[in-house]
Amino acid sequence: MPVRKIKSALRRYPAAFARSLGRTVRAPLPKPRMRVISHEFWRNHDIWHGHHFAASWIGHSSVLIRLGDLTILTDPVWSERIGMRLAGRVFGPERLIETPGPLASIPPVDLILLTHAHFDHLDRPTLRRLVSPQTTVITAWNTGLLIPRGFCQVREVQWGACTSVGSVHVTAWKPDHWGARKVWDRYRGFNAYVIEHKGRRIFFAGDTAETSAFDEIGSVDLAIMGIGAYEPWDDAHATPEQVWRMARRMPARWLLPVHHSTFELSDEPIDEPMQRLLQAAPADRVVCRSVGELFTAA
Repeated sequence: MPVRKIKSALRRYPAAFARSLGRTVRAPLPKPRMRVISHEFWRNHDIWHGHHFAASWIGHSSVLIRLGDLTILTDPVWSERIGMRLAGRVFGPERLIETPGPLASIPPVDLILLTHAHFDHLDRPTLRRLVSPQTTVITAWNTGLLIPRGFCQVREVQWGACTSVGSVHVTAWKPDHWGARKVWDRYRGFNAYVIEHKGRRIFFAGDTAETSAFDEIGSVDLAIMGIGAYEPWDDAHATPEQVWRMARRMPARWLLPVHHSTFELSDEPIDEPMQRLLQAAPADRVVCRSVGELFTAA
């Protein structure tokens, strides 16, 4: 591992480890200046079900999507801390911004999309609370055994393969990333997804460095792409400017930025990714900038 990455990890994870034990090692990070919006659909699911194309950012890479008659949830994380659990404690970064509401208050989920097994994307405590015989899980290869039991189905999808849940079609694409949950299990898969229903197309990138692979996807209505955790990890996480270039090349009509402001995973200031994105991209093309904000289109 390059020295700059080792230094980055040493600056961050020992402190998170100590704080998880209840020890104060430095002043806590200031909370990002972001509004946490709780829309009416959290309390009145009929409003949510009245839409056929909608999205709401929950924080990090978790997005609630309405497409056709399905409610879809991406990489769900409601936990206050992410990382490895040892002796009843989770050792890893703590959440910096709240979710718009408790997990129990969201509309019933028909489909969960999991991109890869990293702790900040496949959060087993959250998944255990989402277990339902009405919910299907689509995930990358060699990750299905990590999913708690009790879901309707758990489907592992390889790059290029397509599967359907109801009238929604999901195709797996290859991002420029990796899938190991721990150091020694690099055999696990990692996916991005194109989600389609009656001409509407959504792209969910998961984690990725800049790549030309997505140029072949074709136009999409909404691209959900990570804009943070790039310093010094830009070989695995694209910068905001690189994300905007990839979105333009598809092209994407709207961009919903994720993977920022929620957990301290890298060295850039916590509010820098969104600032840089809004300098690079037209403001009217960037949606769901605040947690809980609802995006809809006719």
